[in-house]
Amino acid sequence: MAFEMSGDEFQRCVERALARMPQSVMTKLENVAVFIEDRYDPAVHGVDDDASAPFEVGLILGLYEGIPMTERTWGWDAGKLPDHIFLYQESILEICESAEQVETQIAITIVHEIAHHFGIDDDLLHDLGWG
Repeated sequence: MAFEMSGDEFQRCVERALARMPQSVMTKLENVAVFIEDRYDPAVHGVDDDASAPFEVGLILGLYEGIPMTERTWGWDAGKLPDHIFLYQESILEICESAEQVETQIAITIVHEIAHHFGIDDDLLHDLGWG
């Protein structure tokens, strides 16, 4: 059964999780915005119904959309909107049983998506225990 939490409470959990991130990492983020959505919707992210998602997973807790730092070249940001980290509230709540678990899962998901911003792929994240 999914843990119940209001949108405001979830937002505060996200803020606390972001505040706990190492400052040395957070200062290296370039042009990244964090968004909370209810649940992953392929159409919102430009994935056709006939096309498969860019990854093979069951429940999607978060998503990084942008240009990883390892792929940026000179002038990459000319007129560029921020990269996005999406956190999917309903999906996270679906796998948690307490407020503490929610906050922990948010932090894990943020770390995972920030790692993508730095060019770390899912295989390495799984090997490191952040999958």
